[in-house]
Amino acid sequence: MIVTVARPAFSHPTEEAFARVLDFYGIVWEYEPRSFPLEWDAQNNVTEAFAPDFYLPEQNLYVEMTTLRPKLATYKNRRLRRMKELYPEVNIKLFKRREMHKLMVKFGLAKEAERIQGTAAQLDYSANEV
Repeated sequence: MIVTVARPAFSHPTEEAFARVLDFYGIVWEYEPRSFPLEWDAQNNVTEAFAPDFYLPEQNLYVEMTTLRPKLATYKNRRLRRMKELYPEVNIKLFKRREMHKLMVKFGLAKEAERIQGTAAQLDYSANEV
């Protein structure tokens, strides 16, 4: 009997491409499995939380991806800094747009890499750099 697991509804095509790379290499992953509270109001209600895109349980590593333009990534970087302050025991890696593009090209996902808005004109490297 073959058991198929339904794919989650990914927020962005790069997340789906990343999941395909992980699957290809047999890396166990979970999609947005946990949310980390970052800010609370005076009544101790959570007012801001952060849910990293992936968790790789065998590596004990959370992975967050961003394809935002560098100017707009400041918000995500602030959230990651806050998370490291509150949860120093949590291992997390941020893949920025340039890193995601390189990763996707390296693993033969050039078509998916083209979907990352602005990368072709703004990134100047060869696929061999990855």
